[in-house]
Amino acid sequence: MARLAVNPTRMELRKLKARLKTATRGHKLLKDKSDEMIRRFLEYANENKRLREEIESELSVALRSFMLAQAVSQKEEVEQAIAMPDYRVDVTVYEENVMGVSVPAMEITKNTESITLPYDFASATAELDAATEKISALTEKLLKLAEVEKTCNMLADEIEKNRRRVNALEYVMIPQLNETIKYIVMKLDENERGNLTRLMKVKSMITED
Repeated sequence: MARLAVNPTRMELRKLKARLKTATRGHKLLKDKSDEMIRRFLEYANENKRLREEIESELSVALRSFMLAQAVSQKEEVEQAIAMPDYRVDVTVYEENVMGVSVPAMEITKNTESITLPYDFASATAELDAATEKISALTEKLLKLAEVEKTCNMLADEIEKNRRRVNALEYVMIPQLNETIKYIVMKLDENERGNLTRLMKVKSMITED
């Protein structure tokens, strides 16, 4: 590991020791943060997996319901039911702080006021009602899935950035500081031994006189 280009003085030694102390403390804090971020990421990843599996299962059931509805309902009624919602969803998007990362969050409100059914309720079949109800029930879960997936992606990016910072400290800066400190200590010891040798020679010469 290449050492830093500094003068081997006691002042530089004090400065480098202070930098090493700061870098070591920073490395620990970043490592702890990284571990906690990974823990939170895994929580969101598990929730993402759970939501996706639920949605895929419920969507499969809903599609089967629509296939059954197509067999017993008018084609136009089925198309209208698919194209038009039977209620409005109001979504408020805001930000939450997760380990220093601003992630999106949604407040979802179902609003059924002033919404008319997309087809004639009186003539609709029970199969069509069941199919549209199953599809509508998925709306909130799909929005929640989008929120969780975005959070996972943002946390993954931040974990990678944090990992690079930790590695830079662990494998570059801290080893460089340690190597440079060892070099300065060695040079200072050499200088001290040299000075001591000269003093002993001078003392010997004075004693001989």
